[in-house]
Amino acid sequence: MAKNKLQKFADMASYPHVFEYPYSVAEDVPFEMKGQWHRSFFKNDNPIVLELGCGRGEYTVGLGKLFPEKNFIAVDIKGARMWSGATEALNEGMTNVAFLRTNIEIIDRFFATDEVSEIWLTFSDPQMKKATKRLTSTFFMERYRKFLKDGGIVHLKTDSNFMFTYTKYMIEENKLPVEFITEDLYHSGLVDDILNIKTYYEQQWLARGLNIKYIKFCLPHNGTLTEPDVEIELDSYRSYNRSKRSGLTHNH
Repeated sequence: MAKNKLQKFADMASYPHVFEYPYSVAEDVPFEMKGQWHRSFFKNDNPIVLELGCGRGEYTVGLGKLFPEKNFIAVDIKGARMWSGATEALNEGMTNVAFLRTNIEIIDRFFATDEVSEIWLTFSDPQMKKATKRLTSTFFMERYRKFLKDGGIVHLKTDSNFMFTYTKYMIEENKLPVEFITEDLYHSGLVDDILNIKTYYEQQWLARGLNIKYIKFCLPHNGTLTEPDVEIELDSYRSYNRSKRSGLTHNH
């Protein structure tokens, strides 16, 4: 029988590799791990990789298994969903994976300058109505710059043509270096072990015949970022909606 939400939250509160700082708490409490992740938690100097909007956290766990020489932190506000990955990491004794439950809008409160090497954005909500809510907007890029190493890597993996197109314009507008870009990842010849990790939602998109798009780009610290002023065609289908109002029709 599946655990209910209350049981999952109780589990999360007891897990040594889970940090819970929702907005209401973070306002008043300085985060003691900021600048200390290497020394105090991971106990090594390996690069730190974030997955923002991690959902169930299976991408982070998959990456953690593939790259024991890197440290991974999965970030999301939905604790009950994140429980899956957090529980798997705990059961498998993984020491290079942590989970941070907080609002991504305040992500820069949790990491110090140059503390993070890479960021993964996997199937983020495209936020078609408001640019500042998009995780690839200049609003968020400025936040990432505060803790991402100069020229650090950002990966975007998405089913949304809107998100992909918007991010492309943002990159072009700001002349950010692109390492790889494809509108059809699984027919690009690039798919390697890393990109082949498929999240629960990705498997749904693939089953529906949607192309998965991928961009890998660098974020230098220099220069002022400019938001692209472009009209982008909205997605013709409803991407998985992460707002409280909808959710999927069946339980997981």
